[in-house]
Amino acid sequence: MSSKNLLVELFVEELPPKALNKLGEAFSSALLDSLKAQGLAAAGSTVTAYASPRRLAAHINDIAAKAADKQVAQKLMPASVGLDASGNATPALLKKLSALGTDASAVPQLKHENDGKTDVLFLDQTVAGATLTEGLQKALDDAIAKLPIPKVMTYQLQDGWSSVNFVRPAHGLVALHGSDIIHISALGLTAGNQTQGHRFEAKVSPIVLRDADSYAEQLQEDGAVIAGFAARRAEISRQLGLAAGKQNLKPIEDPALLDEVTALVERPNVLLGQFEDEFLAVPQECLILTMKANQKYFPLLDADGKLTNKFLIVSNISPVDASAVIGGNERVVRPRLADAKFFFEQDRKKTLESRIAGLDKVVYHNRLGSQGERVTRVSTIARLIAEAIGNQALAQQASQAARLSKADLVTDMVGEFPELQGIMGRYYAQHEGLDNDIAYAIEDHYKPRFAGDELPRNQVGAVIALADKLETLVGLFSIGEKPTGEKDPFALRRHAIGILRLLTESGIAIPLDQLLQLAFSAFQHTFDQQAVLLALNEFIFDRLAGNLRDNGYSAQEVDAVLALKPQLLAEIPKRLEAVRAFASLPEAESLAAANKRVGNILKKAESSVSANIDNTLLQEEAEQALAQVLANVKPAADAAFEAGDYAKSLQTLAALRTPVDAFFDNVMVNADDPALKANRLGLLATLHQAMNQVADLSRLAA
Repeated sequence: MSSKNLLVELFVEELPPKALNKLGEAFSSALLDSLKAQGLAAAGSTVTAYASPRRLAAHINDIAAKAADKQVAQKLMPASVGLDASGNATPALLKKLSALGTDASAVPQLKHENDGKTDVLFLDQTVAGATLTEGLQKALDDAIAKLPIPKVMTYQLQDGWSSVNFVRPAHGLVALHGSDIIHISALGLTAGNQTQGHRFEAKVSPIVLRDADSYAEQLQEDGAVIAGFAARRAEISRQLGLAAGKQNLKPIEDPALLDEVTALVERPNVLLGQFEDEFLAVPQECLILTMKANQKYFPLLDADGKLTNKFLIVSNISPVDASAVIGGNERVVRPRLADAKFFFEQDRKKTLESRIAGLDKVVYHNRLGSQGERVTRVSTIARLIAEAIGNQALAQQASQAARLSKADLVTDMVGEFPELQGIMGRYYAQHEGLDNDIAYAIEDHYKPRFAGDELPRNQVGAVIALADKLETLVGLFSIGEKPTGEKDPFALRRHAIGILRLLTESGIAIPLDQLLQLAFSAFQHTFDQQAVLLALNEFIFDRLAGNLRDNGYSAQEVDAVLALKPQLLAEIPKRLEAVRAFASLPEAESLAAANKRVGNILKKAESSVSANIDNTLLQEEAEQALAQVLANVKPAADAAFEAGDYAKSLQTLAALRTPVDAFFDNVMVNADDPALKANRLGLLATLHQAMNQVADLSRLAA
C-alpha cells in the first residue's frame, strides 16, 4: 500500500496575529491526530506546522493512500432477542444483519459472549479501511471545527448565496499526497496544487506546487515567504541582533512582541529608524511602551539599558531603497512620542496629593466603594502592619506612600497607558522631591505581579504591597467574590501568591491570622469575619501547597508541614527541610507509623485527653521506659523548636523509636481500669504533642 508525505494548506486573508501560532499548531496537530485515529498515518508519523499571516498549513510524513482493513466484532443484540427457542434467527436479528450487509447465512458464524449480565450475539466482520480522500476530508472538517478561533467571521462565497463561518475569508485549499491532488473540499473551496506567495514580492503567481515536500522551498524561492512560524521568528531575531550590533546597541527583549511581529510579516526585513533626542526627556518606559504597543517597533538600548533615539522596524517588504519605508515609519512614530511628552509635561503640573480627591470618582467595586475608599483602607492596613513590626517611622512612611499609591490612576499618561500605573507615580513623586523610599514604594506596591517577578525594593514597598493584596483578598472574599473553578476575574490567586512571596522572602514576620485580622479592621461594612478568616486561610494554604510542590518538595512533605497550618509562613521552608532530613533517618518510617496509630487512638477516645502523666500509675515496664525517654526527649525537642532549629527538634525524636515500638508490643492502652487507661492515653497525648510540633509526622506514613 503506497505511503507518501502529505501537505494541506488553507490560504486565507490576514489572520489575527496574536492567535496565529496557536492556530497553526492546533490545525496541524488536529489533522495528524485524526489521520492516526483512522489508520492513515503511521505510528511514527510526524507533522510540521506552517503558519504565516495568510496561511495555515501542515506537512505530515508517511501517510497511506488507504488504511488497512480491520477485523471488528460487531455487537448485535442479546441472544434471547436474536434467536428463538429453536436457535433460529428472529426477524429482529435478520433486520440487523441486513443493515450490516449480510443475511441469515451468517447466523451459524455468530459468537456468543456473556457481558456480565446476559448472553450477547457478536458478528465478526472485516471493515474496509478508509481511503485518504475520505479520511482527509473528515480530518480537515474536524481540524477546522476544533480551531481555537478568537472571533468567527461570516462571509459570502462567490455564488452570492452561500455563506460560511471562519476566522478570516479563505481563498485557496491545497491537498497533496506526494504530487497527487487529493480531491477534498472545505469552506466552499476545492483542493488543488496552487497557492499564492507574498502579496507584493512573489516571483511567481500562482505558485504551482510540485509535491508535498517542495512546499516550504517553493514558497521561499518563488513566493518570497518564510512559511514556518519558528523559522520566520528566528530570522527576525537574527536580523534584529545584526542591525542593533552595527549600532553597538541591543534591542529590547520582548518574546510576546517578537511573536506578534512574526505573525504580521511573511518576508521580514529589519530597518533602522530614529527620532529626535528631545523626546528622551520623557521617562523611557513611556516611550518604549508607545513604540511597542502602537507601532510594533523594537526600541534600542545602550550598554547600560538606557533608551536611545533609535529603533528597529520589522518591515514586510524589501525595496532596493528603503528610505521611504524608514521615513514613513519615523513620521508615524513622532506624533505618538509627542503625545507621551505632552501627557508627561501636563501631569507634572499637579501634585500626587492633589489628585487623591479624584480617586473618589473612580469606582473600584460597586459593593466596596471607590478607589479613594480603597486607598484609605490600604493606608490603614499598611500603617497597622508597620506598627506590628514595631517601626513607627516605617508606619508613617508606609501610610503616606499608600495614600499616594493610586494617585497616578487619574493622570493623563496612565489613562492612555494603564500598564504604566505605579511607574508614573514613582516619576511624579521624584519630580515633587519626595523621599526615594516613598517614590519606589509607589511603583513597587503592585509587585510581585506575576510568577518570577521581583519583589519591592525596600521595606516601605513590601509593607504597601502586602497591604494592597490583603485589602483585595479580604474585600472581595467578604462580599462572596471568590474564584470558582478556572474563573478568577479579579486575579485573587495571583494576589495570594504575591502575599506568600512577600511573607516568605521579604522578612515580614507576622502570623497570617494576625495580618488578616489587621486587614479586617480597615473595612466598615459588616461580614462574617470568622468565616472569611477560615476561607482565606484555606485559599492561601492551597496556593502555598501548590507552590511548594512546584519547587520540588514531595506531596507528603508538604502535607505534613501544612497540616499544622503554621502561621509564620517564612518558617515553612525550614520546617520542610527539617522534615526531609527526618524522613531520611532509619527511625523515621517506624515513628511516622506509630504517630499515625497514636493519632487514631486519641481520636477514638470517648472523652478529651489531656497530656498529663501520673508516674505512680505506670505499671508495665514498657510504659515506664517510654515515659522515662519521653521525659528526656521532649524538653530537648521543645527547646530546639523554640530556638527555630526544626531539624534538631525532629532528629531528637529518633530516640523514641525503640520505647515506642516496645510500648505498642507490650502495653494494652484500653485497660479495664479507667485510671490506667486515662494515664496511658495521657502518655500517648504527651508523645503526640512532642512529635507534632514541626509537622504532622503521621502524614509521612506509607
